[in-house]
Amino acid sequence: MLLGGFMSLSNLYTSLKLGWSFGVSITAGILAWAIFLILHRMRVTRTHFGILENNAMQSVASAAGYMTGGGTAAAIPALMMISGERMDPLKMFVWIGAIAMLGVVMAIPMKQQMINIEKLTFPSGVAAAETLRALHASGDDSRAQAIWLAISAGFGAVISFLRDVKATWKPWALPGQFEFPGLLAGQPFSKFTLAIEGSGIMIGAGAIMGFRSAWSMLLGAGINYLLLAPWLYREGIIDAKLGYKNIVAWSVWLGSSMLLTSGLLSFAFQWRSVARALRSTLDAFQGRGKEDEEVPMSWFFAGVVVFGALVVALEKLFFDIPVWMGVISVLLGFFTAIVASRVTGETDTTPTGALGKITQITFGVLSPGNITTNLMTANVTGGVGLHAADLLTDMKSGYLLGADPRQQFWAQFFGVTAGSFAVVGAFNILIKSPDDLGTDKWPAPGAITWKNVAEMLAKGFDTMEPTAQIALLVGGGIGIALVLLERFLPKLKPWIPSPSGLGLAFTTPGYNTLSMFIGAVIALVLQKTNPKLAGRVIVPVSSGLIAGESLMAVAVAVGAWMGWIEG
Repeated sequence: MLLGGFMSLSNLYTSLKLGWSFGVSITAGILAWAIFLILHRMRVTRTHFGILENNAMQSVASAAGYMTGGGTAAAIPALMMISGERMDPLKMFVWIGAIAMLGVVMAIPMKQQMINIEKLTFPSGVAAAETLRALHASGDDSRAQAIWLAISAGFGAVISFLRDVKATWKPWALPGQFEFPGLLAGQPFSKFTLAIEGSGIMIGAGAIMGFRSAWSMLLGAGINYLLLAPWLYREGIIDAKLGYKNIVAWSVWLGSSMLLTSGLLSFAFQWRSVARALRSTLDAFQGRGKEDEEVPMSWFFAGVVVFGALVVALEKLFFDIPVWMGVISVLLGFFTAIVASRVTGETDTTPTGALGKITQITFGVLSPGNITTNLMTANVTGGVGLHAADLLTDMKSGYLLGADPRQQFWAQFFGVTAGSFAVVGAFNILIKSPDDLGTDKWPAPGAITWKNVAEMLAKGFDTMEPTAQIALLVGGGIGIALVLLERFLPKLKPWIPSPSGLGLAFTTPGYNTLSMFIGAVIALVLQKTNPKLAGRVIVPVSSGLIAGESLMAVAVAVGAWMGWIEG
């Protein structure tokens, strides 16, 4: 639970910075193995750490790491930006915990069918299982992975310490950014968010993300910050102060519509997966398989009654959402869980963004003009789908390693509890005011997208600034075109910009994008020149950079909050 809580802090930090979260299963597996190896050699433990114990720890940590999917990186900060009010920490803890636990029980009827009978791939689950097998084989590779992860985590922590801690006793500080010389539209490049960031997180993120997404984001950043923003500045359309917040106030419409249309169309093309998901879930309800070897279906019914009722009650109590709308959101959450789990099993991508937007559109019709209802019902469906898919990914690892599914089911509850405590505490320390969100320090691009979709559905297209209306239409058209190109020209896919990467660039600061591209290039070169070494070091080194720097940044924020240091 402690390890999972720490991993959730890393994902919270990257989500608020980048709008992107990363799977923590492999990193947690390596860390757990290394920690217990050290404890055993120090004679703190008397027996070696077993592979199934490691798998149980991995399940807890993964559930905790994905607690950012409960709303703390998207719906909740979006609501804070709109209302100008902070969400009470206790309310936030209960809210995200209830959604996550509902998602866990929603996955019960899908496990037997999707994993045991159909044997869906769940690639991340397979990779996590193979990592544990390699670690517990006690070979040199496993030790090397742990060493690489430890070194890179230490390096990331040092970067964050040198950059973020401000104290008279510290002789030297790392700049937050390295600026380019010259001017753009008569202003420093940094005014257009174009600089090299003094951070290893984005380099590690780019290495994990892959080259296609990274170059797509770089292309989008070039269009946005080198071409559109200077033109809009000269025309007086965006605020003359420039900076991320003022530029993204316009460009978000281009990026959000691109993400929306591409996500929905991609989802529509997966209709066969949707149909298979519904059929397989019906099979589960018919009692196929040996229930005594799995999580009993009675647990599903009891869990849905308890946690479904709790979520509906919290929607009414916290956000004044009518009970009948709350019931609809829970029902949509079950559909989301089915589809998200199926698509994750087949493609390793959980389409919570697209499914959340479907909910936003649905409640935009059912409750027009109500932004809070729009955001928080979508928070329910997206969070339920994410946590159901995460449980099945962990159960795939356990299935391959021979773990007890009931133990993994309970492991998720422990992980959800730990992650909720850690994420809510860190969120309220890092984000001191709603005004902190959508800034250079905390861009929160995912939240900005949710916020703007909700506002557009509430206020109407015709209330937008004219050039923003054009941007909305152009972005939507580009999103559709890119998905169609991917669909009908699959051989050209490596050369077609990723719709999600390109769209995200219009809601992400340019300096983040540049650093991610650098990381992706480093990983690509290593993969081409030494594939074997790349397979051993890219994930541990990148995960270590992300974990080390983000955890130190959170520690600095806590120290500043306590008055121990100036952060």
